[in-house]
Amino acid sequence: MKTIIKNVKIITMDNNMTEIENGFVVIEGENISFIGHMKDYKEDDKNIIIDGYGGILMPGMINTHTHLSMIPFRSLGDDCKDRLRRYLFPLENECMNEKLAYHSAKYAICEMLLSGVTTIMDMYYFEDEVAKASDEMGIRAFLGETIINFPTCDSKEAFGGLNYAEKFIEKWKNHNLITPFIAPHAPNTNDTNSLIKANEISKKYNVPISMHLSEMDYELKYFKEEFNKTPVEYLESIELLSDRLVAAHCIYLTDNDIKLLEKYNVKVAHCIGSNTKSAKGVAPVSKMLQHNIPVGLGTDGASSGNTLDIITQFKLFANFHKLENKDRSIFPAKEIIKLGTIMGAKVLNKDKEIGSIEIGKKADLVIIETNSVNMFPVFDPYSAIVYSANASNIDTVFVNGKCVVKNKKLVNKDLQTIKNDLKNHMQQFEQKAKEQLEKAIL
Repeated sequence: MKTIIKNVKIITMDNNMTEIENGFVVIEGENISFIGHMKDYKEDDKNIIIDGYGGILMPGMINTHTHLSMIPFRSLGDDCKDRLRRYLFPLENECMNEKLAYHSAKYAICEMLLSGVTTIMDMYYFEDEVAKASDEMGIRAFLGETIINFPTCDSKEAFGGLNYAEKFIEKWKNHNLITPFIAPHAPNTNDTNSLIKANEISKKYNVPISMHLSEMDYELKYFKEEFNKTPVEYLESIELLSDRLVAAHCIYLTDNDIKLLEKYNVKVAHCIGSNTKSAKGVAPVSKMLQHNIPVGLGTDGASSGNTLDIITQFKLFANFHKLENKDRSIFPAKEIIKLGTIMGAKVLNKDKEIGSIEIGKKADLVIIETNSVNMFPVFDPYSAIVYSANASNIDTVFVNGKCVVKNKKLVNKDLQTIKNDLKNHMQQFEQKAKEQLEKAIL
């Protein structure tokens, strides 16, 4: 049986940026099998019909950097200095466990799917639990276990993530929707030996390697003092720059750093929301793109950027980059949506499978309804998505040919049940968080 999505404005995001004003798409199994105009459409009672009612059909959005299980940290100490050391690390080590990681990830995936995100790249702890949650929810997921230079909530030893990661990759490497990878936290929170080992595992299994890079000002200071190099130059010196590397943030890049990223075909996950909220700065995305560096959009975790949807990142990206460059015309809406779709797919080396609406590609699709008060009129669908839309305008979502959201509700999953399960496992966390806040006030 086929599934047909009809009566939609199709923005394909293919190489020619093909648009169909009033079209339909046919899904067979996991893939898109036909794209056409409604004038050529013929009804067939044997098929499943999804009426888009004049909405916008676009590729599923891709979140290239997040930390799903950090949902419990949302709205905790948002305006405090040194928040990472004051709240995040202590609470993680004391309260995060397998069950909390699982239920947090499941809830986070609800938010992603309901906002039209169909593919994620996540790095955190207890990543096996995140994989279980991703599998159950039916999202396309790149998942990596964090490696860091101190004991963590899922390892009593520093760099324990290395052993965890290899077992994790072995377990999930042949899954249809899950791609395991390895995730050193950052160059300054690892030593040279652990980074080299992580890179060897990445090579051995031919999986991505991802880390925070050139995100912190003290990170730059450390590498300048210790090695007389930038963090990017340091990674080149230990042969870690490659087309398998997805570097998150990349706020503080020199011109030479950008040339090195281009030389080694490194990919970048740009997190405009969390970067600006934390007052770190605006990454030089325009320069990166001029050097043909693939750049995708990421939300970071719910503790850092608060929302997990890419539509919010579209608008933030437009506003901050236009202001940073003092140029209203830079980054037209069409180009911004590329970053959240086909360019995100290139970051993950999956652009032959996802990221655009083309025959033979995976049916990761999103319908944005245009009947809500904020969505009229629509002179330009790209501008409407970037500047007018929000996550609540997502009506229907397909991942790998399966409908996972319909009429703005999860299909075969109950959001309230998932939320209640998370609340029940957050009791210790909430108590400890309140204690930390009280200490901060005192």
